[in-house]
Amino acid sequence: MRASVARVLLAGAAASVAGAAIVFAATTGGGDPAPRAGAGWVALEPSPLQRSEVGAARIGDRIYVVGGFLRAGGTTGRMVAYDISEDRWVKRRALPRGVNHPGVAALGGKLYVLGGQRGPSPQRRVRAFWRYSPKRDRWKRLPAPPGPRAALALVGHKGKLYAVGGYSNKNQRLRSLLVYDVRRKRWRKRAPMPTGRNHLAAVWAAGELWAIGGRRPSGRNLDVVERYDPRTNSWQAGPPLAVPRSGIAAARAGGSIVVFGGEELAEGDSTIPEVERLDLSDIDAGWSFLDEMITPRHGLGGAAYRGVVYALEGGPQPALAYSNANEALAVP
Repeated sequence: MRASVARVLLAGAAASVAGAAIVFAATTGGGDPAPRAGAGWVALEPSPLQRSEVGAARIGDRIYVVGGFLRAGGTTGRMVAYDISEDRWVKRRALPRGVNHPGVAALGGKLYVLGGQRGPSPQRRVRAFWRYSPKRDRWKRLPAPPGPRAALALVGHKGKLYAVGGYSNKNQRLRSLLVYDVRRKRWRKRAPMPTGRNHLAAVWAAGELWAIGGRRPSGRNLDVVERYDPRTNSWQAGPPLAVPRSGIAAARAGGSIVVFGGEELAEGDSTIPEVERLDLSDIDAGWSFLDEMITPRHGLGGAAYRGVVYALEGGPQPALAYSNANEALAVP
């Protein structure tokens, strides 16, 4: 793939100018760094930050990774963007207040960050809601939902953001589904998810919100998949995962949902290498396996672009562990 990657620090215009960027790395070979189908996972330019419990979402050909725990210590609001076309990282303006375990989604060319927690203490969960404009490199605070939550899933679709699951200061397995109307700037409660859980993932596929995996307060991982239909405001069961998992990433890649990463705390105390795919044209066939990850991680960022899934940063061991790994898999 890449013959070699030189770490180059390019100072942009004045750092105070909105939209100014610092490029952390650039390829020497040029061209599209995306892997080819059948090649398995490939290593791409590592992130300039070593983190875990981050949030990530893609806008255009850039994947924005924000928040989390830093190896250097503490919770951060720092944000970097991976430029898929150039295989390089760009520094962007930090979230005004650092959080780990946030919900992150992209919608209408903007990045949204919801909730999370300020530090390792479970009593510091927040309900702050932010919007980031890549064009202006600016953050704006938006109306917060009722109550704090962290380790949730956030998905954007057709002018609305769907926040599901997670934990609050009082409830370790939230069932609630909250929907934010971007135009009306208003939150609305919808039918609760049947299975309360935290550290889950979610994607929008086949006209529905898919809530995938997660864990109970005991640390036991779940194989549960549940689908929300906004037309009927109702949930139904989806095909269960082959591997129960939490602290995961999921992405829609072409006609498939791909789930990757996670950690096993109740049994084995390890990260999860298996990668699962659900073919949306044959849901009844259930999940099948793709190539295992090079660097299994939990608390990672995940996204997809043109049939390729990307796994960014995250912890290579359970609990507080950190990496700057950036790996990709072309989905057949």
